[in-house]
Amino acid sequence: MAFGEVTVIPVNGHGPEDVVVDDQGRVYTGVDDGRILRVSPDGKRIDVLGDTGGRPLGLEFYGDDLLICDAKAGLLTMPLAGGDITTLATSAVGLDFVFCNNAAVAADGTVYFTDSSRRFGIEKWRDDLIEQTGGGRLLRRTPDGKIEQLADGFQFANGVALPPDESYVAVAETGAYRVARVWLTGDRAGTRDYLVDDLWGYPDNISTGSDGLIWITVASPKVPALSLIQKLPAPLRAGVRALPTSLQPAPARECGVRGVTPDGKQVHELRGEIDGFHVLVGVRERAGKLYFGSLEDNAIAVTSV
Repeated sequence: MAFGEVTVIPVNGHGPEDVVVDDQGRVYTGVDDGRILRVSPDGKRIDVLGDTGGRPLGLEFYGDDLLICDAKAGLLTMPLAGGDITTLATSAVGLDFVFCNNAAVAADGTVYFTDSSRRFGIEKWRDDLIEQTGGGRLLRRTPDGKIEQLADGFQFANGVALPPDESYVAVAETGAYRVARVWLTGDRAGTRDYLVDDLWGYPDNISTGSDGLIWITVASPKVPALSLIQKLPAPLRAGVRALPTSLQPAPARECGVRGVTPDGKQVHELRGEIDGFHVLVGVRERAGKLYFGSLEDNAIAVTSV
């Protein structure tokens, strides 16, 4: 179904990519100049809490801290009230992070997070989709600080979420139009299957709502030109990648979100164009409201489920 009434709230920064919402309805987000912002429910007050010096993407509450996936600086934390940035990790299994993207935090404090590509950083994110490098990784930081690699081979590993029972980790594969499950418990532990396959567009951040559903953003419908390019031989894909960004396939204005049960059954789907807001890449459900982040706009947005 189409989006209903959506409130677009301007912020003083570009690309508030992910959002988290506290008990007071305040929204935390990070913008492309490195600042971490806290936005009041009515949008009239915006506090600058800190600056990562990089490009903050995925955010999660982490005790009294804010956990930050910074595409350039790695896995970070910052006090929720604001203050100094602490670096938790910049590499795993001997490989530096290239594109630290999104995370989910388990009840025991374990952090599951993605490194989207082995070749291309955030400035070249389109290149990974064009070349289909399949170098995305799912990583884990245990409460004692150990960093492990759980799985690799993802087509642009992006959003991360845990179901309420924490039996698996869901990972959005932007370049494959699907959300994978990496199983943590039971007979399927260590195996991989798919929560949602063959989406109508490119999944980005995902999150588990207060309703127990896993919410999946779709930043744009499939771009026909990109779908054709992805089928070309590798040397030709590399040739397209060498083109200026202005000549490469670009996202459409249509976007959407889908809410699914932990076994993948669709419960909600909103899809369409939002006036003044596009490239919807962040979503949080809280008390019947959906909060959105954008990669390309200077605003966040709010609507009802």
